[in-house]
Amino acid sequence: MESLYAPFLRYLPEQASILDLGCGSGRDSFAFKNKGYQVEAIDYSAELVKKAKELTGIEVRQQSFYELNESEKYDGIWACASLLHCERTRLKEVIGKLLSALKPNGMLYMSFKYGNGDRQKDGRQFTDLDEVQAKALLEQFDRVQQIQQWITIDQRPERQEKWLNLIWKKHA
Repeated sequence: MESLYAPFLRYLPEQASILDLGCGSGRDSFAFKNKGYQVEAIDYSAELVKKAKELTGIEVRQQSFYELNESEKYDGIWACASLLHCERTRLKEVIGKLLSALKPNGMLYMSFKYGNGDRQKDGRQFTDLDEVQAKALLEQFDRVQQIQQWITIDQRPERQEKWLNLIWKKHA
């Protein structure tokens, strides 16, 4: 995961405040905490919130990204494989909430399964994104710049899925 962390973390100040959005079991929150960052985490699943609390020792809130309502609180927001569960029709709304939660010059990392489809599986929403869709999404926001975009292959064993990784900067 270091290859995903490094491009994001290089833009953050020491001891930056990071929100791990959709933290799952807490793997990334744990890594950021151990690097000296001030980490807050949220996840929609009560079971995963419990696991993340146990792993990280930090307070983890059970909360949907639809409910996020912070203002200029975080230096960085890490949304690794979480916004792919946002309906495409609400993606602009949710990313707008994330940008509001970022401090001026804050950084937003997002990853989506690579593609252009939407699907439901086991009661969960999946929204894929490609470069064209990412560009169109970015153009809907003022004072936001794409810093980096790259494609990776899933790091889990026996998975070959491609992921679109994005780093956006909110300007002052």
